[in-house]
Amino acid sequence: MTHARLSLDPSFVVAPVSRKTFGTFVEHLGRCVYGGIHDPGHPTADEDGFRGDVIDFVRELGISTVRYPGGNFVSGYRWEDGIGPVADRPARKDLAWHSTEPNTVGVDEFMRWAAKAGVEPMMAVNLGTRGVQDAVDLLDYTNGRGGSFHSDLRKKNGSADPYGVKMWCLGNEMDGPWQIGHKTAYEYGRLAAETARAMRLVDPDLTLVACGSSGSSMPTFGTWERQVLEEAYDDVDLVSMHAYYWEEDGDLASFLASGVTMDNFIEDVVASVDHVRAAKKAKKRINVSFDEWNVWYLTGEASQNPTGDDWPIAPVLLEDHYSVADAVVVGGLLISLLRHSDRVVSASLAQLVNVIAPIMTETGGRSWKQTTFHPFAQASRFATGDVLRVEAQSPTHETKKQGDVATVDSVATHDPETGELTVFAINRSLTDSVTLDVDTRAFGAMRLVEATQLSNPDPYLKVTVDTADSVAPVANPDTAWNGAVLEVTMPPLSWNVVRLARA
Repeated sequence: MTHARLSLDPSFVVAPVSRKTFGTFVEHLGRCVYGGIHDPGHPTADEDGFRGDVIDFVRELGISTVRYPGGNFVSGYRWEDGIGPVADRPARKDLAWHSTEPNTVGVDEFMRWAAKAGVEPMMAVNLGTRGVQDAVDLLDYTNGRGGSFHSDLRKKNGSADPYGVKMWCLGNEMDGPWQIGHKTAYEYGRLAAETARAMRLVDPDLTLVACGSSGSSMPTFGTWERQVLEEAYDDVDLVSMHAYYWEEDGDLASFLASGVTMDNFIEDVVASVDHVRAAKKAKKRINVSFDEWNVWYLTGEASQNPTGDDWPIAPVLLEDHYSVADAVVVGGLLISLLRHSDRVVSASLAQLVNVIAPIMTETGGRSWKQTTFHPFAQASRFATGDVLRVEAQSPTHETKKQGDVATVDSVATHDPETGELTVFAINRSLTDSVTLDVDTRAFGAMRLVEATQLSNPDPYLKVTVDTADSVAPVANPDTAWNGAVLEVTMPPLSWNVVRLARA
């Protein structure tokens, strides 16, 4: 048995919890839309064809925003294909995922789904094959009050009131050679600035996200943000980050320390962004939208596109089935995002349904929660108030990729209004339990609400529709509380949540 200790103080505030940290992502990819959120033949489907069981899971997951419609898909997307009478909409080849897009679901359908699910839409515009005019036209279609061609067209199509979309991504992963319309940093920076300025002439109160690095392994990483923001700094509000984490060569210890890699990536991008701010002597501070992140087994069979003459509609793509270890990693990544809440103000788990997702469905059939559903749902529900800076003492262990890492990684939130204090922690050890001591004396009289853990002796255990309830947070029986110091024993390879409230 080893020990770790956390010292907390309500004065040590990193930043308020941003609800937008708990966003997700819906792309026209595989069965995310068709068979995922939209399945007209399903027993729970409503008049618009949206699955009620999925909407119930979305609400339980606690999602704030949903990024749409891509992703790689958006860089070849003609948004006009997805409006008007469904019978008149054209089918198109989707070059990004070698599929056929029927355009049964488009802007208006997605907005109706978002309203039913109680989430805020975060739209992306095509800056791959299209540009300024198309972005402005889409903005007028979604937000215009009437009296212009596109706002009147929306009304004609059945939506009298504007959708009021405020968050907009200016393209997607434009640094990636795989991206349709891939551009250099200078080319993209100029286009992003021009598009942002035009969109603000329509609505000056938008939050605009410029494409940042698609990953720290990109050849342009370290210069991309600087070169883009030298052109667009005054015109955008956030810069995006995308990162996926997957286990390689059976190196489970390094995989469990993926949060260390995320921490380093965030800090490097923030440094690059702030360099431009200093050089421009700008008062405005640009923050981060980490609008794609997850565990993704990129080289696995599930991630291989159709080929040749096969252009299917909604093929089975990227349908990774997640293990207990994957859930612990996702919990660690959430800890990293919360820890950086002073700069990461928006994030999107990629994706929502079926495609590297916490929610799985059978087309026309059952739905279930993957293991990764649970840490996200708990963090979204219980992270309230302020993120606190945690003073931690933890044993360390060696990993091949990150070197020595803390065995326990944690973050805490405190709501000064309700008095609720929540500690989120993972035990990265493959073999040893760790007893975590949490000193809460700075908060005055407190009471223990609950302590839960998610773990299993088999870190590779995955759930199916028939066994989904076998992996979920349960009460931690090894918890002691004396009114000042909380003692929680965390099993190996586990996600843990401890909640206290004002006595």
